[in-house]
Amino acid sequence: MNIKLEKPEDYREVENLTREAFWNVYRPGCTEHYVLHCYRDNPDFIPELDFVMEEDGRIIGHIMFSKAQLVLNDGTCKPSWTFGPISIHPDYKRKGYGLRLLQYALAEARKMGVGFLCMEGNIDFYSHAGFSLAGNFNIHYHDFPKEEVVPFFLAQELIPGWLTAQGIDEATYCPPKGYFVADENPEAFEAYEASFPKKEKLRLPGQLATQ
Repeated sequence: MNIKLEKPEDYREVENLTREAFWNVYRPGCTEHYVLHCYRDNPDFIPELDFVMEEDGRIIGHIMFSKAQLVLNDGTCKPSWTFGPISIHPDYKRKGYGLRLLQYALAEARKMGVGFLCMEGNIDFYSHAGFSLAGNFNIHYHDFPKEEVVPFFLAQELIPGWLTAQGIDEATYCPPKGYFVADENPEAFEAYEASFPKKEKLRLPGQLATQ
């Protein structure tokens, strides 16, 4: 197993991997591969934290990070970070590869001074990498009332004391705009999707009801 920075020659393979990893998971089909495709030209993209995982010379995993913001009650914006999509090829899921890739990436992010991460995910998995409910840090999710517990909204202070050092005792997190590119540009997304082999889109139990 080897983890290294993604190179331009890896882009198409990684996008196909991402498509395979997310197909029919959260919605019929998926859009995560298009988000990744567009994000590499986004100023919020962090190329130093854009990693692929290889096994036997084959790319089986990928993770990317993005700059984000926390908005204080007075409207002041403070820097924060997020990550995702994180993709593991279906043949290698539930074998520990995803956790190993994430732990490596988090260690590298900490070295770069990334102090606080917010993300959306399953706490049953991400708690193993040190994440807990973002509400524990008094960080709120933009789409929910402040008093509501949001079970999929998670956070981790990679550098202990970072929030206090930044003068943050309460804030609201909004996902970076780049994550919504498929919804904002449906025709461009459909043209991009048409460049891949056809796959059947299925409505499956556990998908997001709003999709």
